[in-house]
Amino acid sequence: MTSKFYQQYPKFHVAVDCIIFGFQAGKLKLLLQKRPFEPRQGEWSLMGGFVNRDEDIEDAAQRVLHELTGLHGLYMRQVGAFGSVNRDSGSRVISIAYFALVDIEKVNKDLTYQNSAYWEDVTHLPVLLFDHMEMVRCALQRLRTLIPSRPVGFHLLPHLFTLTQLQQLYEAILGESIDKRNFRKRVNEMPFIEKTDEIDRVNSKRGATLYRFNERAYQEAQFFKL
Repeated sequence: MTSKFYQQYPKFHVAVDCIIFGFQAGKLKLLLQKRPFEPRQGEWSLMGGFVNRDEDIEDAAQRVLHELTGLHGLYMRQVGAFGSVNRDSGSRVISIAYFALVDIEKVNKDLTYQNSAYWEDVTHLPVLLFDHMEMVRCALQRLRTLIPSRPVGFHLLPHLFTLTQLQQLYEAILGESIDKRNFRKRVNEMPFIEKTDEIDRVNSKRGATLYRFNERAYQEAQFFKL
């Protein structure tokens, strides 16, 4: 039986909104959709959904991510809660925003098409409805805080990557150019970025060495810092 204490307060919707970042052709990109229903049908928005009664908030976010990308276990971090009274013109909705990092090549393209979703360069975003642009700004700030000290960027790259791709990724996230010589010197000092015997002959005419991220070596490096 519901306590009278709870009954005296209003009920409203709880939603999750997902800021889905990808990386392609040297650009940091964001997955957006044309809103398929009213209010504000046809306008640009983030991807999201309501939290079910029997569902934890993080589980709801992972469900939404799976429904839109076809992927499980994506790297995801909470950005914050957005609850201005009039933020959603359809009803009173409090939204918990999460950002996720994906390898665009692994995303299910059929799901992207079915959801009227498109990858857009974060530096040339269209006007987004409600407070979604504020969510994007907060997510970018959080990502930029993490990238210098945590290897989160590797979630955006293929399993094997070139140092040029890695530098372009950091530049795209930070929004600034990085000196090539200093960057490669720093990479050489990281034991968890492994050089392989494989060569990229598709994106490099001269052939560029491919590297990979070694999770075990990273965890060991963190252990010895303690």
